[in-house]
Amino acid sequence: MTGFIVFGHGSRVESANQAVRDIAARMAASGEHVVEPAFLELGQPDLAGAVERLSAAGVSRIVVIPYFLTLGTHLRRDLPRLVQEASMSFGGKIQMEVTPPLDGHPALLEALLDRASHALLDRAGRARAGEVRPA
Repeated sequence: MTGFIVFGHGSRVESANQAVRDIAARMAASGEHVVEPAFLELGQPDLAGAVERLSAAGVSRIVVIPYFLTLGTHLRRDLPRLVQEASMSFGGKIQMEVTPPLDGHPALLEALLDRASHALLDRAGRARAGEVRPA
């Protein structure tokens, strides 16, 4: 069985960490996947903890999906090391792989265009009401 880890950076802002947990839960709720969240730092569980949970669920293959927009230092240096350490801790019984970050995915452009459209539609209403809201 294949399991998935949604891997975020982690933040001192707990609501940011909860957003990663929530998206992992929504992915799992789709009924098609066994999913755990994990964090590089400042959030729980860490990658090793998520691998342990998936292993306990009977997973033999884990796909780590970075919840990062672009490939940076953490994805080039830190994540490969953490994946190797986690895999070795299970004696090679769990196969692990990492997907690319979100950059380049066609849905990312759609999300940006959606935000831009909403910002244009909301502009007149905010100007009249004098409100400051996130777009």
